[in-house]
Amino acid sequence: MKPKHVARAVIFVAIAVALSPLFIPVGFTKCFPAQHMINVISAVMLGPWYAVGIAFLAAVIRNMLGLGTLLAFPGGMIGALLAGLSYRIFKNIYAAGVGEVIGTGILGSLVSVWIVGPLLMGKPFAVATLMTAFSISTIGGTVIGIIALRLLEKTGKFKS
Repeated sequence: MKPKHVARAVIFVAIAVALSPLFIPVGFTKCFPAQHMINVISAVMLGPWYAVGIAFLAAVIRNMLGLGTLLAFPGGMIGALLAGLSYRIFKNIYAAGVGEVIGTGILGSLVSVWIVGPLLMGKPFAVATLMTAFSISTIGGTVIGIIALRLLEKTGKFKS
């Protein structure tokens, strides 16, 4: 582990937690983009394992502070993993975004509906409802993350 990567990871956890209450109203639901933005940025800048660790720590802290639920674990961590692996394989920021959306919007929501909701929370969730909510947030966060990475490229602070 490089100290520079650890320092960036700590900053990304802090940003994810600090921005987690912020939302964008989208029709009948709310878009909470912060974790997904951080997933894309950290997956590209630090790799899949750091991204998963960042998502995990942010979920732990958010749950401890009452800012999240157990659904944050599969949604954030699976999305971060797929974003990081997609970037590693394709070396493309947009591929990382697709990985995040598939990982969170589809796989994360299914794990939440089938495992986390009923077994850990004692609540059933409708697949369509959770998949829609997860997808809206992950698409919003992914777009913001890609824009942030492109801006960092233009300023010379990051090279993809």
